[in-house]
Amino acid sequence: MSYLETTRNVYRDAALTPDVGLCCTTNPIWELPGLKIPKIMQEMNYGCGSTVHPRDLSNNPKILYVGVGGGMELLQFAYFSRKNVGVIGVDSVDEMLEASRKNFEEAELQNNWFKSDFVELKKGDALDLPVADNSIDVAAQNCLFNIFKTEDLKKALEEMYRVLKPHGRLVMSDPTCEQLMNDELRNDERLRALCLSGSLPLKEYIKALTDVGFGTIEIRARKPYRILDPKHYPTEELIYIESVEVAAIKDPMPEDGPCVFTGKAAIYYGDEDYFDDKKGHVLLKNQPLAVCDKTAAALADLNRNDIFISDSTFHYDGGGCC
Repeated sequence: MSYLETTRNVYRDAALTPDVGLCCTTNPIWELPGLKIPKIMQEMNYGCGSTVHPRDLSNNPKILYVGVGGGMELLQFAYFSRKNVGVIGVDSVDEMLEASRKNFEEAELQNNWFKSDFVELKKGDALDLPVADNSIDVAAQNCLFNIFKTEDLKKALEEMYRVLKPHGRLVMSDPTCEQLMNDELRNDERLRALCLSGSLPLKEYIKALTDVGFGTIEIRARKPYRILDPKHYPTEELIYIESVEVAAIKDPMPEDGPCVFTGKAAIYYGDEDYFDDKKGHVLLKNQPLAVCDKTAAALADLNRNDIFISDSTFHYDGGGCC
């Protein structure tokens, strides 16, 4: 049995018998006017963060969500789109698709604005999406790509890149880990299916995105997630896992490399009203400007005594240098 088949079995069981907290901490349940999340969707909430961000969802975007779970984030996306087939949900597990269909019927009863036709559910695989090229504005996955091994992860990201329109965005939430894991952990197929042993260091995670062509990366949140301890897992040391929320934007790749925003800011505090680096970055006096890591390094290389560059906060909320 392959590790992907193990994963399908885990989530087939979770579709048939909801397992609260199966693999992840529960992702946020939006408190929005007129939005009611059925209890069953909350119980089948198998994510480690949120991929639903209102600023991504203006101008009636076409939305793709891969790995439907109980349908909670699909419902949240539909709240913003409110149109026939505004959201496409893809999953490889028949039982999960069927469970989501039933959950949407319950959501219709609790939300007078919602129609099940707002969401189109498709049987499909993240490695071969049943979606046309350049047809999606916002694609999302929550705690799914963490399961894939290197070559499958590359293929899944290439598929997301393929279906996105130019300047479209891939919004993701996944566990990450900066520590080395032993082979027993890495090769444990169930722990991989549970979103634990496939966790990559953040730099490797970002590189996987830029290697397939995403020119802009935004780190939107980085939070504590799980502990693997020697008492309960095959490890001799305590392993700390975080969860990260990331947006990868299908912008052209700059000649000098991708723009990766990790929550750094530049503050000019000199004698003039502003500082202009003549490369498109204007720093108003004592007004912090979010800068990508590349721009932060270039400003630091100027060796000025009137520009402060903050450390990465791993929280970027738009309005930056690029």
